[in-house]
Amino acid sequence: MQPRNMSMSGVVDLAAVKAAGEAKAKAEQARAEAARHGGPAAVPPSALVIDVDEAGFERDVLQRSAEVPVVLDFWAEWCEPCKQLGPLLERLAVEYDGRFLLAKIDVDANQMLMQQFGIQGIPAVFAVVAGQALPLFQGAVPEAQIRETLDQLIHVGEERFGLTGLTVDRDAAGSEAARPVAGPYDALLEAAMSALDAGDLAGAVQAYKNVLADDPEHPEARLGLAQAELLQRVQGMDPQAVRKNAADNPADVEAQIAAADLDLAGGHVQDAFGRLVETVGRTFGDDRNTARLRLLELFEVIGPEDPRVIAARQALARVLF
Repeated sequence: MQPRNMSMSGVVDLAAVKAAGEAKAKAEQARAEAARHGGPAAVPPSALVIDVDEAGFERDVLQRSAEVPVVLDFWAEWCEPCKQLGPLLERLAVEYDGRFLLAKIDVDANQMLMQQFGIQGIPAVFAVVAGQALPLFQGAVPEAQIRETLDQLIHVGEERFGLTGLTVDRDAAGSEAARPVAGPYDALLEAAMSALDAGDLAGAVQAYKNVLADDPEHPEARLGLAQAELLQRVQGMDPQAVRKNAADNPADVEAQIAAADLDLAGGHVQDAFGRLVETVGRTFGDDRNTARLRLLELFEVIGPEDPRVIAARQALARVLF
């Protein structure tokens, strides 16, 4: 994908519309409210980069944009340019010391946001300033160009909306580095395995969730939860009836999802992935999103590094974009 710059003129246009005045008023109101409570609290450097999903978008992006420009990085695991741009943006977020907040959005898991922003390809970078969205650039552009764009964004945020950014607690960086890793989870993981051996799928699911509640990225718990939930879904299914229903009703998304679950539980990984990729490709709206999300769940069962998952992600990208 060739880098494509997006004009910053959209920022200037904000002053010409009523929405700009309303956004500025909301920003000022938010700052006044923070001042009444003793001013905004300082944040550690790690809080300058956040993961955002559809459920938390209003809280984490729209509301935060009343105090600091929020830069949105739309990315995906299978996107090679994203792997170059993402770490660069994360480094710049820390270097800029709170003058902007970086919000990372996985398009695979947040397709509705991708559609709302009209994204045709990734990586794509937008900003939200005082509740107003604007495009910045698309593709893996040079660092110097990114810095220039960020400088313009920050200037607009300060001049038009009085956004002074976040106060960063530099002393917190050392304490974060010294903080011990959460855990250990041996007892919880053993409890999950014992529950699986006993056929207590609900107990296994809960045990894995207990680990993830404390450490959301724990790889063994993520994998175990995905596998236990799959087994829970196929438990009690009539394989012959499920497969017949899927064959007789190719347009029925739930029928295809059930058959894909059975395929994967039976070890037919590529069949499961292929079925759902085809379903995503021929459906729209909520049906498409339902099939896509289940496919992402099945990816978790196998693991992100498996060649079959990588190939299926590429196939999914082709039907989505």
